Amino acid sequence: MSARLIGVGTGPGDPELLTLKAVRAILDADVIAHFLKRGRAGNARAIVATHWPETAIELPLPYPVTTEMHRHHHGYKSQIAGFFDESAHQIAEHLDAGRTVAVLSEGDPFFYGSYMHIHVRLADRYETEVIPGITSLSGCWSQAGVPLMQGDDIFTVLPGTLDVEALAQRLANTDSAVIMKVGRNLPKIRQALEAAGKMAGAIYVERGTMQNAVVMPLAERDDAPAPYFSQVLVPGWAGRP
Repeated sequence: MSARLIGVGTGPGDPELLTLKAVRAILDADVIAHFLKRGRAGNARAIVATHWPETAIELPLPYPVTTEMHRHHHGYKSQIAGFFDESAHQIAEHLDAGRTVAVLSEGDPFFYGSYMHIHVRLADRYETEVIPGITSLSGCWSQAGVPLMQGDDIFTVLPGTLDVEALAQRLANTDSAVIMKVGRNLPKIRQALEAAGKMAGAIYVERGTMQNAVVMPLAERDDAPAPYFSQVLVPGWAGRP
């Protein structure tokens, strides 16, 4: 049996940021699985479109919910867990048939990537490989042209789904940060930045590396819900020349 499970990082959005190894894995796969919002084309699918092999079996995996809730929300956790159980089962059926399955993951598979939920369910049963991808973080700070940290600066990645108090505390105790999962959390993120004294210099990036990217000071962005592909950059390097 030649079955293999491959987690493929597709990078932050720009198709030219796909790695050569990712492209090879896509071209050689028997099955290509990808996550998407129900009723819409998947972003990872769009990123790799020009490399899609005609002979590959496509396995779309539509999320049951697409608005991220608090990590302790029971309804959200149970729906997502059931979804990943079923997704892993569908992928395992192809693996059991001897097929190589590439599972696309926007950014890097192990950095807030959906693929990791498949990995922990199947990696102990099948030959597995993970191909890293350029993260959304490096895509966003490169789009903004802002170096975030250097030397002994402490860098922190924060989900915007945290409570205001937790966000403010973490921000106050770090030199630089990226806040992800912005969505409807912009007012809360703004409040936490102000409480931590980090609002000045904070940068809002939307759809970094994509054709419709937006970069602006956070102070100039209103509190309307942000797209899923948005982040807030909090630069460190206070002693820059």
